Amino acid sequence: MTGIIEHVVPLAIAIAIASAQAPGSWRDPSPHTVRFVTVDSSVRLEVLDWGGSGRPLLLVGCYLTGHAFDTIAPKLAEHFRVFAVTRRGVGASDRPPSGYDPIRRAADILDVMTALGIEKPILAGHSCGGWILHTIGADHPERIAGLAYLEAAEDPTLAMTDYPAPPKGLTAPKPVRAEAPVEFPEAERRAMAEPPMDPAIRKAMLQDHAVRPEYGRIRVPVLAIYRTTTLAQGLELYAPEDEEARAVLFQLYAATRGMLEKWQADLRAGVPHARIVELPGANLYMFLSNEADIIRELRAFAAALPR
Repeated sequence: MTGIIEHVVPLAIAIAIASAQAPGSWRDPSPHTVRFVTVDSSVRLEVLDWGGSGRPLLLVGCYLTGHAFDTIAPKLAEHFRVFAVTRRGVGASDRPPSGYDPIRRAADILDVMTALGIEKPILAGHSCGGWILHTIGADHPERIAGLAYLEAAEDPTLAMTDYPAPPKGLTAPKPVRAEAPVEFPEAERRAMAEPPMDPAIRKAMLQDHAVRPEYGRIRVPVLAIYRTTTLAQGLELYAPEDEEARAVLFQLYAATRGMLEKWQADLRAGVPHARIVELPGANLYMFLSNEADIIRELRAFAAALPR
């Protein structure tokens, strides 16, 4: 009997270890609840809820899932009631062939707000998630307290000819060092490992339905945070070897700066009191590279909103 026990117990331990390591047993460490909300009669969207207290904050991404915010959201929940939506076509949300036009993509978010009783949130959009903010801010200002653009307040319909152009013939130098990488939350990395987004859906999200933002119709407070590169950072990144290379870098920097200033001027023309913040050296995924800055700016923005 003892011999049987000696063999059975190690076997049981081995099975437990194997089960713990099995792919299906992984648990997301971020302290959120996950639910699915049906919009547009039959489309299920993944919604993450980190709890918290204070004014609601609803996060929307571009083609990443709501889990992209897994790291920053628990810290935001110390100051806000925090939610994130995984848009249709992305991650665990349904992937219908249609519904990516401006009206429907905004309606998806409004339907989630209605279903969960989210009233007057700060709506924060990252990258092309900001296009949803354009529509809701213009058409449904009564539903939100404010808009927060995270590297998202730009006009996707502009062509390169609409911006200040560097002299012809200039070739951008190759950087001598790479941009500092960011670490995505594990759940987002797992989502990235899944089969890629349907190219037709990506095209519908990023190309077919790009619209010019009607900033002049937005009647709620706006926070717009942009990543930038200072000239000093550019010199360090590219390390030009001679005066000619430095001159090229200066011209390219001026052109890049001109693009940023046009985005900001267009926003201010429609929303004169928009709060504009620049984060030199930030990554595209600024909520990962500059977490403390994003939390600080969102808190300051919320504190200035009408009660």
